[in-house]
Amino acid sequence: MDKLKKVLSGQDSEDRGGLSEVVEATSLSSGTRIKGFIACFAAGILCSLLGTLLLWVPRKGLYLFAVFYTFGNIASLGSTVFLMGPMTQLKRMFEPTRLIATVLVLLCFALTLCSAFWWHNKGLALIFCILQSLALTWYSLSYIPFARDAVKKCFTVCLA
Repeated sequence: MDKLKKVLSGQDSEDRGGLSEVVEATSLSSGTRIKGFIACFAAGILCSLLGTLLLWVPRKGLYLFAVFYTFGNIASLGSTVFLMGPMTQLKRMFEPTRLIATVLVLLCFALTLCSAFWWHNKGLALIFCILQSLALTWYSLSYIPFARDAVKKCFTVCLA
């Protein structure tokens, strides 16, 4: 009915494609976006904590840790999709300022899972989990203005 009113009043003079209609039909309200972000972020933290607790399970503990920790970080990273939308998230992830950080994060996710399941190397899985955290931190700092520069300067002062 709203579309008919727009057409009759002359506001909808252009023929919109099917994609724009799908986007309008599936767009979430701001309250739903916030709830989705909180739920996904909380699930990510819960998976990471569960993975940490599973680290001490005999024989399969490190494998469970690697999987839950990685999926927790993926869920936490994916939670921002609720805030800005999937296409905007992907565009921002692959901007030149955070391209290297994004590639490192995704590479660490993949290498953690490969070392746990394919190579069966527990030490390597643990190292990649640590690198995963560092890469995700560096990626997150790219969203805060001048945060990376401050961290670099801090390390330079500490090492000098």
